[in-house]
Amino acid sequence: MNNFIFQNATKVYFGKGCVKEYLACLTKPFQTIMLAYGGGSVKRNGIYSEVAGILREAGKIIVDFPGIMANPTYAKVQEGARLARETQADMILAVGGGSVMDCCKAAALAARYQGDVWEDFWAHPGVIDVEPLPLGVVVTVAGTGSECNGGAVITHEEKKIKTGRDYPKLNPRFALMDPTYTYSVPVRQMVSGGFDILSHIMETYFSGPDDDNVSDDIMEALMKSVIRNLRAAVWDQEDYTARSNLMWDSTMAENRLIKLGKKCDFQCHNMEHQLGAYTDCNHGCGLAVLHPVYYRHIYREGLPKFVRFAENVWGISREGKSDEELALAGIDALAAFIREMGLPTTLKELGASRDQLKEIASSCGISAGSYKKLTHKEILEIFQECYEEKE
Repeated sequence: MNNFIFQNATKVYFGKGCVKEYLACLTKPFQTIMLAYGGGSVKRNGIYSEVAGILREAGKIIVDFPGIMANPTYAKVQEGARLARETQADMILAVGGGSVMDCCKAAALAARYQGDVWEDFWAHPGVIDVEPLPLGVVVTVAGTGSECNGGAVITHEEKKIKTGRDYPKLNPRFALMDPTYTYSVPVRQMVSGGFDILSHIMETYFSGPDDDNVSDDIMEALMKSVIRNLRAAVWDQEDYTARSNLMWDSTMAENRLIKLGKKCDFQCHNMEHQLGAYTDCNHGCGLAVLHPVYYRHIYREGLPKFVRFAENVWGISREGKSDEELALAGIDALAAFIREMGLPTTLKELGASRDQLKEIASSCGISAGSYKKLTHKEILEIFQECYEEKE
């Protein structure tokens, strides 16, 4: 394995009833809490009432920060930072999925930083030399794993750039994870989030080094868990075992643990981020469209790992197959699973225009961790192959 340093500052409270049991104690040092959430589903499903009720009973002043969108914008980050400063909030509590958590991480930094956080920390990597506003999270959607890292993906609408950075200083202080809070998530959103989990794992798995290492072994177990439990959760949306496993799969995929000693290939995410910046498409759906086609472009350069993926994750027999045939069978199994889950398979379904593809491709970052270093020309070829089904 390659050398690494590991740290994770977020304390996790996991399981049914954890919010009722721990939230009041965890917020004890703070008086004015900015309660952040998305489009209002937490109010419809009762989670907002439960969280706000606990805070009010503890004597807290609540400042609402609603309306965080699926692809949080830099403008929304600035809005949250202004609200936190104006109300003198001394903590942010993000209630929702990855978008809410990501927006709040950036807002927590912007509330305490005098400069332009986009230019200084997202457009280019920076060094955070201020103490961000304390942040806690209540997770309601399994997908991004944002609860246990300092990563935040933000879209600058004017520049048409969607990018993510991971700063350990932006890790939430605590994460409350009650799997029952995910029951009301629509099936489409649950499946999209589930594929995002799988994508995070695959992008780390399909990268060097490929010699025997603990991270790859863990990732194979996690991928099988996501596949098995996503099928179970689609069948029964209140299957607590499936929901709790998916929630922890999500955290394990992005708490930095499986990345230890790995190069990591972020190419599909780079491509999807720019698709999202131009089309505002659903993140997990965009990844589902891209992954099989991308892998058919790079599998020869990472053939031993794609063979291992077919055998160890999908259980495909080697009998009568060459390495190349086995690798392609694994990619076909992934594509079949995407169709089984009802996820989209073309960019056309996501609302992308064929005329946009060249501009989007030109704006994509190139991942240094990929088995094959792509060119912008090949990225455009992938987008074109993804645009619509071939007859």
